[in-house]
Amino acid sequence: MMRRYSLAVLTGAAIGLATSQIASAADLGPVKRAPPRAPAVYVPPAPPPFSWTGFYIGGNVGAAWTHAEVFDSFTGNSFSNSQHAVFAGGGQVGANYQWNWLVVGVEADFDWLANNHNSTNSFIGRGGDAFQLSFNDRWMTTVAGRVGVAFPTFNNWLFYGKAGGGWVGVNNPTLTDVTTGNSLSISNSNSNSGLLVGGGVEWAFAPNWTAKLEYDKLFLDDRSFTVNGTVLNGDVLTVFHRNVQTVTVGINYLFNWWH
Repeated sequence: MMRRYSLAVLTGAAIGLATSQIASAADLGPVKRAPPRAPAVYVPPAPPPFSWTGFYIGGNVGAAWTHAEVFDSFTGNSFSNSQHAVFAGGGQVGANYQWNWLVVGVEADFDWLANNHNSTNSFIGRGGDAFQLSFNDRWMTTVAGRVGVAFPTFNNWLFYGKAGGGWVGVNNPTLTDVTTGNSLSISNSNSNSGLLVGGGVEWAFAPNWTAKLEYDKLFLDDRSFTVNGTVLNGDVLTVFHRNVQTVTVGINYLFNWWH
């Protein structure tokens, strides 16, 4: 009899406890489950900013034109010499170093000039004959320092100026008596030098490749020639205000192993 009573008590207690747990669970509401996680997406690191530091080598093509004035000591007159643009092409080597937005460097270049005997205007000399003075610039080489600005927001663009010196190789100037057709080479010097200034813009379109557009002007020294063997015998011809201007486009390969 006692065993039956004890079993009945235990059964009632178990039923009561289960009912209480069910009621508590009902009061708490449905169980919330965490939403599934989205799969991880790989984001590659941003590439390092472009650096202009390093050595470079490249080529260029473009146009060149010259200007000069000539003074005749006998007549006391001046006459001009100007030329239409001709083809120019060659190469360049250089090196840059960049601090933040400032880029400094040095560059040397060499260009062939397709210059075919550009001549001055005719002038009347001694005896009434008409004369012309002709030049033939064959090549141009320069060495210059460069200073540029690489903007922080888009530093694959470089705006720069340059200054230095240059040389132009010329055939001996030729003096032609247009009236008689006779001509005379009047100098044995075949190179001229002067001051170079210029500037341009350069764009890094790939990790090691850049393209540029550049303008340069080379101010050549004055030259004087004494004429012998013609009706102008003893005249001194002085060439002044001489310059060579170039506009070129180029491409460079940058060996920027320092960064």
